[in-house]
Amino acid sequence: MSTPASNSPFAPFRRRAFFWLWLGVVVASIGAWGQTVGAQWLFVNDPNAATIVPLVQTASTLPMMLLALPAGVIADAFDRRWIMVAIQIYSIAVACALATLTMLGLMPPGLLLAFTFAVGIALATLSPTWQATITELVPRSQFAAATRLDMVSVNVARAAGPALAGLVIANWGVAPVFWLNALAGAVLLAVLLAWRRPTVRAERRERFLPALRSGLRYVRHEPAVVAILVRFGAFVFPAGAVWALLPLIANHQLGLDAGGYGVLFSALGVGAVCGALGLGPVKQRLTSSTILTSAGLAFAAAFLALAFTDAIWQAVPLLVVCGLAWSASVATVVSELQLFVPGWVRARVIAIYLMVFLGIQAVAAPIWGLATGQFGLRTALILAGAIGVITALACSRMPVPDGHSMQRTPVVFWDAPHLQVEPASPSGPVLVVNRYRVDPQNQAGFVEAMGGLRGSRLRSGASTWSLYQVGEKSGWFVEQFLVSSWEEHERQHDGRLTVEDRDIEEKVLALTTERGSPEHLLPARRSAP
Repeated sequence: MSTPASNSPFAPFRRRAFFWLWLGVVVASIGAWGQTVGAQWLFVNDPNAATIVPLVQTASTLPMMLLALPAGVIADAFDRRWIMVAIQIYSIAVACALATLTMLGLMPPGLLLAFTFAVGIALATLSPTWQATITELVPRSQFAAATRLDMVSVNVARAAGPALAGLVIANWGVAPVFWLNALAGAVLLAVLLAWRRPTVRAERRERFLPALRSGLRYVRHEPAVVAILVRFGAFVFPAGAVWALLPLIANHQLGLDAGGYGVLFSALGVGAVCGALGLGPVKQRLTSSTILTSAGLAFAAAFLALAFTDAIWQAVPLLVVCGLAWSASVATVVSELQLFVPGWVRARVIAIYLMVFLGIQAVAAPIWGLATGQFGLRTALILAGAIGVITALACSRMPVPDGHSMQRTPVVFWDAPHLQVEPASPSGPVLVVNRYRVDPQNQAGFVEAMGGLRGSRLRSGASTWSLYQVGEKSGWFVEQFLVSSWEEHERQHDGRLTVEDRDIEEKVLALTTERGSPEHLLPARRSAP
């Protein structure tokens, strides 16, 4: 039975490694958000601000759409600690170069966008690596709490980073903000160097392209993950307008300086922190689907009201609501993914989630910038709020399963294959054939149960799957699935299957009266081995 201490939202902090790494990520994120504010404010008074300012958001998030999945493959294959160390060294170098050139007055809009893109590369590679590392640092019972604390770190940074950046810009200009980003990155680097990651059981490293394909194939054939990503993408497109247009809301609609912009950004962060910390008790009463729908409607309503504000005291509480709804949506999505996804593919699935998350923001930011330039800021805000209401109601028909009810613990239950002909190399493909005998009264249930087995085979490594009924023998069925290589099929035997996959297969076997020995059809060779 879980204790009150283990149910505490701060229980993961009792894990020393998690606490210090979380703290390092907070400091680094404060620097990163301050850098974003500095980059946006550098050209907020430019005649083309409606185009340049949203493009800063695009430049910072576009790398996620391009690089997050390759980064997830690398994070699943290599030591995550050293990956994060290398990323921080790169980030510090980029931040120092950006600060130096800005201080010398050598930062035109094009070069600023290039540097912002370079900073985004670090984010694209760090995010899936860090989020997959969280599950190493805490037990499964604390995954959701650790994910919410990670959301707190993001949103503490969103509150503190812009506020600090606004203060620094108002007194000393933009360049010192970039220097602070470099210093913040050095703090996380020091924590990573001090961390002694426990030895992880060495496994055969997957080759890059097959690992990339297996991650995409897993997501494609996992309905729960697809439902989460579709619902979240529908939320992010209109909601992302707040990050793209907030500098224009502050400067053009409310007439605020850099300090006032920092206050607005901090209001979003404060709401997000409240949403992350308060989500645990809410999750005990509401389903994930209900939370996502409610958060989407709350965000849209607050954003619609924001279009008609003309004073900071009106805007701040509305932005707190926006931040709370944003955080509730993100924390719900990430915690469910951590529970749904088995460890062997976790970093890749998180990377795909990040591609959807920040990739949609990257695409949406210039769209909202163009809408502002074409129709005006107020009309763009109304349009974003209206789309938010429509997508929240439409997606409420797409339920998200409860991750706690899904058994994704790895388990080995297939017998080792006994081959007379050994595979010549890791190349393939390999065709696996299973034969089943089924009584006539069970055939309808058997065929239906095989639909669940199809998903299991495809998620774990099969590229195609089919089921046939034997014409010459009554009651006999043949299952075939193709795997790209013998190496990939061995991974199905050892490490990729879960308790849920075993339950699916046992349900199928309960409807059969006989099962033939599995056959593995290998590529033909001219000579005998």
